[in-house]
Amino acid sequence: QVQLVESGGGLVQPGDSLRLSCAVSGFAFSSSVLAWFRQAPGKEREFVAAIRWGVGLTYYQDSVKGRFTVSRDKAEKMVYLQMNSLKPEDTAVYYCARATGGLSYSQRDYRDWGQGTQVAVSS
Repeated sequence: QVQLVESGGGLVQPGDSLRLSCAVSGFAFSSSVLAWFRQAPGKEREFVAAIRWGVGLTYYQDSVKGRFTVSRDKAEKMVYLQMNSLKPEDTAVYYCARATGGLSYSQRDYRDWGQGTQVAVSS
């Protein structure tokens, strides 16, 4: 059974940092792409960052490049999203998701999802 469980969200001030975690289990890791998406109130869910589990290649949405870092710990079966220099526009529910067909920026190509964790950036 595939499981993706996010944690680490919270309320922070602009400029602060936060690290999200996603515990993953129940699937073939080597062929998987693990991604972070986010959905702000009234907006479509959007791609944030992704990592190819096997080789560790990473991909980012332009608005988070240089501020966010996605990584994975193979031994602990964890995926992380380190978020620095947070802005109010980063406020959203953040989701961890898995794709098996290679990298995609579309949520439609991700078959497995976590329950989400709320991030709020406000002064």
